[in-house]
Amino acid sequence: MIRQPAVAGQFYPGNGERLRAEVEQLVVAAPERDKVIGVISPHAGYIYSGGVAGDLFGRVEVPQDVIILGPNHHGIGARAALYARGEWLTPLGRVPVNTRLAELVMQHAPLVAEDTTAHHYEHSLEVQVPFLQVVRPDVTITPLCLGFGDFASCKALGTGIARAIREYGGETLIVASSDMTHYESADAARAKDDQAIAEVLALKPEGLLNVCREREITMCGVVPATVMLVAALELGATRARLVRYATSGDVTGDNRQVVAYAALTVS
Repeated sequence: MIRQPAVAGQFYPGNGERLRAEVEQLVVAAPERDKVIGVISPHAGYIYSGGVAGDLFGRVEVPQDVIILGPNHHGIGARAALYARGEWLTPLGRVPVNTRLAELVMQHAPLVAEDTTAHHYEHSLEVQVPFLQVVRPDVTITPLCLGFGDFASCKALGTGIARAIREYGGETLIVASSDMTHYESADAARAKDDQAIAEVLALKPEGLLNVCREREITMCGVVPATVMLVAALELGATRARLVRYATSGDVTGDNRQVVAYAALTVS
């Protein structure tokens, strides 16, 4: 089965040559790339969040195998929907789904269901793929679209992913796809997002989920980020770093109602 791109020509260029040129321009290569367990990467249109994602993917070492966790914006499909086999198509070509790693995730995380319907229109995972294709042309992906909100499920899934990665035996990066505060002033967004970012930097997954709920921080990928943190801690993570924070106002010049973006690493 081949998953067709849903937002090519909208969130990023639909032409392969233009897309490659844009991503290569956005990815700012660091002198030395960091080896990390997980990252948080934004998923808006590249004109708004591409620079933040580019700084992130230029700084980290991307292994061949990547698990992508994204929020379910459309409410379609299983609560933890795994695209377990086949390929994903972008204007840059096809990316294989890592079926072996997908099967291990299902084995170790019973709440995961094989389900392609949740992925048909979802942009949060798709927009990560061209960056991965450019920085790691032989990349494989294991895409999970998440539509639940309780910490018990986050913990169960994160623990299961960590166990799957251990049994798999190969180096694996976990990408949590998330934007930050939506449609507030840039100052209000930063004040709220600083609270969420502080929980990530402190490696507190439950704290991240709680502060977003209690302070009404509209971080759409808080669940993927929480799951990633749980898995990273299980895999031995000891620190997190903020790579970059920005808002749509930095591009438009209008700071009255922005969407905010953050890139973070966990190692």
